[in-house]
Amino acid sequence: MKIYDVTVAISNDLPVYPGDPAIDITRTSSLEKGDVARVSHLSFNTHIGTHIDPPYHFIMDGCTLDQVPLDVLIGPARVVDVGDINSIGIDSLESADLNGATRVLFKTRNSRFWRESKEFRRDFVYLETEAAELLVKRGVQLVGIDYLSIERFDFDKPTTHWALLGNNVVIVEGLDLSEVAPGDYELICLPLKIKDGDGGPARVVLRR
Repeated sequence: MKIYDVTVAISNDLPVYPGDPAIDITRTSSLEKGDVARVSHLSFNTHIGTHIDPPYHFIMDGCTLDQVPLDVLIGPARVVDVGDINSIGIDSLESADLNGATRVLFKTRNSRFWRESKEFRRDFVYLETEAAELLVKRGVQLVGIDYLSIERFDFDKPTTHWALLGNNVVIVEGLDLSEVAPGDYELICLPLKIKDGDGGPARVVLRR
């Protein structure tokens, strides 16, 4: 059995979405300074690094993070490599084998960004609204992508989020799929259990 950790590590160097507060991890107690233990203070947005968007993120009465069913976050998933494209549209879905897939993780050139730049990349690959609507029609329960948002940067309206979250499709953003080949895996995705959460960091692994 092979286990792939597709989570990006949270650090002060991790890029954040423009307008969000910077990540601040500060060591408050240290063995090196004579304290009895090492303790750190964490300060960051709920949508940093590898994280979950529950319906509540954009939908008024949507399911909150702590209410997302675990059987949606754990189970068979298909990694789809869409190649070097600017956006994932209907053509990309039609050329991929999605038969029977209820959880779809899109591998794009975004995965390289985690190592190439500490700055936020505005040219990330995103999921077009029409493609999101098609995934809903196909009965997909969870959709993942390998950067900080599934939505086009500088959008007018968050129509991709609305299409997915409005139909109770959970979104996983900020994956690192650079070491993962396309195909079928078991997804294990466990976000922090934040009461009434609009999102939260998650540890995500794939088993094959």
